[in-house]
Amino acid sequence: MQNINKIDVSVIILNWNTKNLLEKFIPIVIENSESQNVEIVVADNGSTDNSLEWLKKNYPQIRIIAFPQNYGFSEGYNKAISTVTSKFSVLLNSDVAPAKGWLEPLIKIMNNNKNIAAVAPKIKDFNNPQKFEYAGAAGGFIDIFGYPFCRGRIFDVLEEDNGQYDTERKIFWGSGAALMVSTELFNSTGGLDKDFFAHQEEIDWCWRVKNMGYEIIFTPESEVFHVGGGTLPYNNKRKSFLNFRNNLFLLLKNKHGFYGWITIIIRMLMDYISVLKYLITGKFSLAFSIICAHWAFINKLPLFVKKRRQLSKTFKYEKSYELYRRSIVFDFYIINKKKFSNLSL
Repeated sequence: MQNINKIDVSVIILNWNTKNLLEKFIPIVIENSESQNVEIVVADNGSTDNSLEWLKKNYPQIRIIAFPQNYGFSEGYNKAISTVTSKFSVLLNSDVAPAKGWLEPLIKIMNNNKNIAAVAPKIKDFNNPQKFEYAGAAGGFIDIFGYPFCRGRIFDVLEEDNGQYDTERKIFWGSGAALMVSTELFNSTGGLDKDFFAHQEEIDWCWRVKNMGYEIIFTPESEVFHVGGGTLPYNNKRKSFLNFRNNLFLLLKNKHGFYGWITIIIRMLMDYISVLKYLITGKFSLAFSIICAHWAFINKLPLFVKKRRQLSKTFKYEKSYELYRRSIVFDFYIINKKKFSNLSL
């Protein structure tokens, strides 16, 4: 699988008590990642389900990084990527099945332009392969109020993949479910923010490096198939809490200037529309999770204001054409624009 003297790509799978997923997807990752100078790494966040014992017995060629505790998605990947010497690192969820030849297009794009910080493959639904998958689809974008969406997925509407987004292009963010990054740049920029713990930390990193002048690219030449909700299922109150809290964190860190503060205030007010929606539909735990997210954000405000000031020193410019300068909430619910192709972006 690899030349021991030179590793160009490290495919890093972060694991936390997902032995069942490793059993299903590790063979696919190995089979479809057969390329020279590629290593597969499993970074384990203190699992207690015998994941490591199973790996050592069945796949001794896989390098294991064993952590004594659960560091979460952010710090887990930071610690793992800090140990590799490869030119590129791939963040790959444990519930992802890469297609044959998925690495070569990613490597080619990264090698062709030193100004590219990361490249994202097409992400499709493992259980419904003709459709895009929620986590990344055909590349991520964000609107003026910090709501993330994708080519092929706006809120809960998932499009079928009919080749409508089969063009390589610059995007705002790539999904942490499957993302190739420059190892050196990832480490030098501090990697993922550990205070996010999990969810939207990859958007924060992508926005941060874009503010430094780097680019994030999507390519349709590489495909992976993602189950989704492998660690925390969708509509889980913990997932909801992290998403709403972290979204405010990334706005505070990356939306510079006075308008950034106005955006945060408006966004917090908009969140209460979601609270009302959950209350009306009887999803009281999800409504409460948003209120808790706001309190957690306020509690961490001094820390993130400090981070904001530090990042302002590296801020160069905002690439406006990759930021959707409208409200996706308004366009989706009021104007009924349900597909990315309906948007002016």
